[in-house]
Amino acid sequence: MPKVLISDKMSPRAAEIFAERGVEVDVKPGLSKDELIEIIGDYDGLAVRSSTKPDADIIGAAKNLKVIGRAGIGTDNVDKDAATKHGVVVMNTPFGNAITTAEHAIAMMFAVARDIPAADASTQAGKWEKSRFMGVEVTAKTLGVVGCGNIGSIVADRALGLKMKVVAFDPFLTEERATEIGVEKVELDELFARADFITLHTPQTDSTKGMINAENIAKMKDGVRLINCARGGLVIEADLKAALESGKIKGAALDVFSEEPAKENILFGVPGVVTTPHLGASTDEAQVNVAIQVAEQMADYLVSGAVTNALNMPSVSAEDAPKLKPYMALTEQLGLIAGQLTTDAMTEVEIEYQGTVTDLNLKPLTQTLIAGLLRPAMQDVNLVNAPVIAKSRGISISEKTSDKTGSAFQTYIRVTVKTKNDTRSVAGTVFSDQLPRVIQINGINLEAELGDTMLYVRNDDKPGFIGALGSVLGDANVNIATFHLGRKDAGEDAVALVAIDQPVDEDTLAKVQSLAHVKEAKVLCF
Repeated sequence: MPKVLISDKMSPRAAEIFAERGVEVDVKPGLSKDELIEIIGDYDGLAVRSSTKPDADIIGAAKNLKVIGRAGIGTDNVDKDAATKHGVVVMNTPFGNAITTAEHAIAMMFAVARDIPAADASTQAGKWEKSRFMGVEVTAKTLGVVGCGNIGSIVADRALGLKMKVVAFDPFLTEERATEIGVEKVELDELFARADFITLHTPQTDSTKGMINAENIAKMKDGVRLINCARGGLVIEADLKAALESGKIKGAALDVFSEEPAKENILFGVPGVVTTPHLGASTDEAQVNVAIQVAEQMADYLVSGAVTNALNMPSVSAEDAPKLKPYMALTEQLGLIAGQLTTDAMTEVEIEYQGTVTDLNLKPLTQTLIAGLLRPAMQDVNLVNAPVIAKSRGISISEKTSDKTGSAFQTYIRVTVKTKNDTRSVAGTVFSDQLPRVIQINGINLEAELGDTMLYVRNDDKPGFIGALGSVLGDANVNIATFHLGRKDAGEDAVALVAIDQPVDEDTLAKVQSLAHVKEAKVLCF
């Protein structure tokens, strides 16, 4: 009988579900790291919230551990690299606390609009300072929602019920989806310029980290109010403090901080700041929901091998895994290329499978491709939830199959991404050495094995381009590992995929973009 340890405080319903599913369970919250290391070898599964931190030492001592389940969405407390290395599946419950977090954001908006915490403290101190606490109505105000996924769309719905105007920025939000949920899709700068309240519901990625900074604050309305119930790293706290003190930002309601637990912070005590200790998911209902979900997912995996909401492995059977591995590597690369080349909101994604690959289970390949497609702009995208996230943003996913490729390749896989203004496609194959190759970009044939960092350039096919590009990279001390070229016809559209040994900084990339005949240049990371 599989055995699971629940090492954090969790709804009793979780233990009941494990028992009902035929899994032995021990509930031991509050263990020290040394105590956990001493006993973890006895368990097949570990169910945690945020207090337990399964690091490399704990996972290394867990000789029988097969799955770690996080009751909640954030898995920063779990060493996923160590888990993957030791063959331990890491699961989370990404949708169990969406309503609770959205409601907390709305509550924080009201609190900062009416300065409720400070008014409460003043009143309880016997001061009765009515004239000091002059708030604003939310009715008819504009709420800017940054990140309109599962939680953001719920916040938008609640705000519309409050008779607010809602504008939203999300690179994956389509016009059709925006219309469906009743928001106006805008670019980020326009959101900053128009919003009376701004609420953040985006993951922390390289592109979103520190997005609330002095430069972007300067683009905001005077007297704007900011709500952050997403991730602390989205906000440069020193810049926010300066904006609060100058009056540029009237108030800020923060549930998350750059360092947690936040026992001290430069924003504490600043007038107009409302704070809570990461309470977004802290309701009775949410805690029951995530406990039930994590127990069901872990039990299903331990009893039947079913994988749900895994962060570090696909939904693949042991029999299919060796056959699918090279094709999953290929589809991930195709998704990553297309995702990094696409800047507008995606509306349609078409995946074509041709040749011998159609004899395999295509679902994990599609999941891998969609996860790669979304990953450049999102965090916590996995092979299971990627299709759900795409659907929530109104992205249509379709597949086409044919047992013949119509070419010299035994297998041909192509992804075509459509936006309102553009269509991009990337195709690839797997050679007999079982290594993936990119063989086509936007209909232009080439053959490239990808490195960790690639420079992509689209240009007119004109004499001197290759030499000019090489000179720019050489001047920047960037070594070219491989150089792959393709063109439609002489003098027409051409593409280059250049594997490079050193990173290309922004200045060097700008020089490449400024070369004659260059239409587009980007650094692609894999």
